[in-house]
Amino acid sequence: MMGQGREAVDVLLAESFKELARKQPIEKITIKEITDKAGLIRPTFYNHFQDKYELVEWIITAQLLKPLEPLLQNGMVNEALLLLFTSIEREQEFYARACRMEGQNSFESIAKECVKRVLLRILTENSAEKAVEHIWLTPELIAEYYAQSMCYMLIRWVESGMTISAKDLLCAYNYMMKHSMDEVFKEFCK
Repeated sequence: MMGQGREAVDVLLAESFKELARKQPIEKITIKEITDKAGLIRPTFYNHFQDKYELVEWIITAQLLKPLEPLLQNGMVNEALLLLFTSIEREQEFYARACRMEGQNSFESIAKECVKRVLLRILTENSAEKAVEHIWLTPELIAEYYAQSMCYMLIRWVESGMTISAKDLLCAYNYMMKHSMDEVFKEFCK
């Protein structure tokens, strides 16, 4: 490991963790197992992460969301969502286990916070100083709303065993986002 940068060690720890998570519940994985599998000593883990939940946060942020940012910043939302969905689909075993994390450190709460942070950063960095039609609709509220809806759809998809493709999930998500509740009720309650 001598000479490798911080990010290389982060990736090594993440890949070790994901491999272990494919075989056992995340709650049962120990830091020692992660570092042993990575060929590192235990203190190295703590030089990078406080605990395995912070490692999950790093995986979501660095490996799932960071590649989406340039697409989102350039208004390529569908492309960003499809990249996100296919990335999760590729590592289905890991994300199926991750979605089972419950309680204070649930995957859902960690994912929502990570997505909200990215969306809020993009909204605030790229927003023009203009009057908002609805003063209550702040960048924070908008980021939280979309983080909540996106994570809800993703987690339900993973929990269902990914019974539809990433492209079909994108279509379903877009349908939900582009139709008002009024329109949906009128369509379904004919």
